[in-house]
Amino acid sequence: MAKITLLDGGMGQELVARSGRAPTNLWATQVMLDQPQLVRDIHADYFAAGATIATTNSYAIHHDRLVKQGLDHLFGDLYAAAIAQATDARDAHGSGRIAGSLGPLGASFRADVAEPVDQAAAKYAEIVGILAPAVDLFIIETSASVVQSEGALKGVAAAGKPVWLSVTVNDTDGTRLRSGEPVTDLAAIVAHYAPAAVLVNCAAPEAMKAALAEVAKFGRPYGAYANGFTHITPEFLLDTPTVAALSSRLDLTPEVYARFAMGWVEQGATIVGGCCEVGPAHITALAKALRAAGHEIV
Repeated sequence: MAKITLLDGGMGQELVARSGRAPTNLWATQVMLDQPQLVRDIHADYFAAGATIATTNSYAIHHDRLVKQGLDHLFGDLYAAAIAQATDARDAHGSGRIAGSLGPLGASFRADVAEPVDQAAAKYAEIVGILAPAVDLFIIETSASVVQSEGALKGVAAAGKPVWLSVTVNDTDGTRLRSGEPVTDLAAIVAHYAPAAVLVNCAAPEAMKAALAEVAKFGRPYGAYANGFTHITPEFLLDTPTVAALSSRLDLTPEVYARFAMGWVEQGATIVGGCCEVGPAHITALAKALRAAGHEIV
């Protein structure tokens, strides 16, 4: 049986649901401003569910998003809060690792807004400098294209911590990134920057089987964490959207999600978890399934 790293689940949608407030353009960042304790509580719930990783609530903390809301002066404070909430939950749990989340610049799923590699790398390097002392590893999340992936990888290259590259793929064709590029086009930058793992996230669970077959070719540890949206709507791909433009699936119960994830493990995935709309109940079911199959959660 395998040693499996169990990631946590989604943070943003869980925060929106627990806060009871309408989503804003700042998504999870807004809730952290208003109700920071909720972030710690969610981290704690994922640890209790069996996760061994707390992913910092820093996915959307970027200058480009904060400037639009007149909040860029809070850039450093928001990272400090994200670190503190994850660290407090980890310390209270007594074990676990902290992963620094590096979300896409500009917007999610939008390869068309990708910045040139060197320009993006400088922005990521600033974030990495803030997070590095407090995290055990970095996860580049929801990268939609080769250029986006390279910009983030270059920016984190000097961090001195393991880096996991996680890309997002087409919901109906897991062999292609959201940009339309084949997943295999990542091969050159994966070889050059040598991330410690290559993952696929924030796509339909049905797309992961084909996606994992592609990332397995890179010769790195690999894994997946899917979302629970019905689909990514055209409205969400407009400028400054909110998650009100997306709908959650009603069929993706914790048990159904766990069956999908166990299929990824059977493919050779050693890192699994959940993304948007995948909550603590799903991670609990997945942890139970992993243990029942004789895997060791690490």
